[in-house]
Amino acid sequence: MLKIAKPLDHPAAASRRATSGMLPILGDLLVDFIRQDIRCCYWKSTRRIHSALAGDHDLDLLVTRQDQHRAEMALLATGFKRFPAVANRDHPSLSSFLGHDELSGRLVHVHLHARLIVGEPLFKNYRLPWEEIILARAEFDGELPIRVLDAATEALLLAVRSCLELTRLDPVTLRSWHAAIRKFALERADVAARVDRTALHELAAALLDEELAGMVVACVCGEQGREEWRRFRRRLTRHVAIYRTYNRFESRLRSAWRAALWIGGTLNKRYFHLARPWSRRAPGGGCIVAIVGVDGSGKTTVTAALRAWLGSEVDVMPVYFGTGAGRPSLLLRPFKLMVPLIRRILRTKPKGSSHGKVSAHPPGRLYSACMMGWAMLVAHEKRGKLRSAWRAADRGLVVITDRFPQHEITGFNDGPLLTRLDKVPAWLRRLETSAYALARRRPPDLVVKLDVHPETAARREPDMDPDLIPQRTADLRRLTFASARVVTVDAEQPLEGVIRAAKRELWQLL
Repeated sequence: MLKIAKPLDHPAAASRRATSGMLPILGDLLVDFIRQDIRCCYWKSTRRIHSALAGDHDLDLLVTRQDQHRAEMALLATGFKRFPAVANRDHPSLSSFLGHDELSGRLVHVHLHARLIVGEPLFKNYRLPWEEIILARAEFDGELPIRVLDAATEALLLAVRSCLELTRLDPVTLRSWHAAIRKFALERADVAARVDRTALHELAAALLDEELAGMVVACVCGEQGREEWRRFRRRLTRHVAIYRTYNRFESRLRSAWRAALWIGGTLNKRYFHLARPWSRRAPGGGCIVAIVGVDGSGKTTVTAALRAWLGSEVDVMPVYFGTGAGRPSLLLRPFKLMVPLIRRILRTKPKGSSHGKVSAHPPGRLYSACMMGWAMLVAHEKRGKLRSAWRAADRGLVVITDRFPQHEITGFNDGPLLTRLDKVPAWLRRLETSAYALARRRPPDLVVKLDVHPETAARREPDMDPDLIPQRTADLRRLTFASARVVTVDAEQPLEGVIRAAKRELWQLL
């Protein structure tokens, strides 16, 4: 008969003690679980529990079906938010929650498992009905307010997971094949030093069978050669076939389809930036967040930081509305390549320009002709990017824009360009203005203004006309962006503080 170890009583002092390296938001969550007597445990390798609680990777919690709804409520009460996956990538018994730890600025991912689901990273096809046994054997760590697997259970699950997860058919595993092999080897060596062979054999025999129990012990204790491991994998796969959600043929089709979606989503995230969700959408629908400020305020740096922070877990689409060093559209790119040549021909810019060598003369005919063509191209590009941003937000993506079109203040950043010219056909002005008017009809959900002193902007952007900077900083403070929620962040503080403030505002919006 299988003996189930009685879990240790949770020490109240340990549940209240701040563990070194644990993020406060996770500490609050686990203490709340203990207070409400929610039965759960961390069911991956205990070797990684400290790094999981520090937010270095996902925290996988197995919870009883009776407590899953209370666990979800505790997550929401602690500040976590549920983010659904697209294309049914998550198993129905798995819920993904993200939380923002303000003190560290880190994004924390908690996987809540109501059932024990294992398999390939993109397609977990096996449900092992061992939840009650695992939770009953789990015990509190000596210093952490969380139950972890006992050594025998951890060793058994590690052996089973290595057989079902290590496959080159899954592109996620294949991409980091050597890293995955090394991770399992380190976890095996760690648990092998702690596990009792007799206890492991007894547990494996009860949950699998006698023959597989011997193979599990040999696998964990490093007594298998390559051929023996392959035989163990084939034997185990046949034994747990009864626990498959889909048969072999359908599982391979579904796995291939998810692999295609994963590859397409990865390419879209890195190169194409199309308004298509590929991983995990924002709860309650997408949104548009605009980062604005005068040149030298740090817009590009903050935008990149927000994208890297949130884009690791949620579908984020970047949009650059400027005409400088950012990513232009395919339409505007060839004309940007011609800008250096035109600058050599014109040499100086007329009065009203913000960068370069500015003269006191009004625009000439050549400059005016070039500016009218350039203004039409820029207006057309902004119109297209606005529509793309709206579609992305409507499809559940978080759109983070560097700048945003406006026509509240003429001659200011991201406003119409033809206001700098005196003699322009009226129809051309109307055509350009109509593109910028779209931005006012549907403003961003959040505007983050980066406010800096004129002296700071001049130091960071030496190519900008110093006489124009005070006016630009004053104009920025007057911008309202229609009915958008506008938040001003002091960009004079260290960059880390600016990014932390922007993260906080974005997280509140989601």
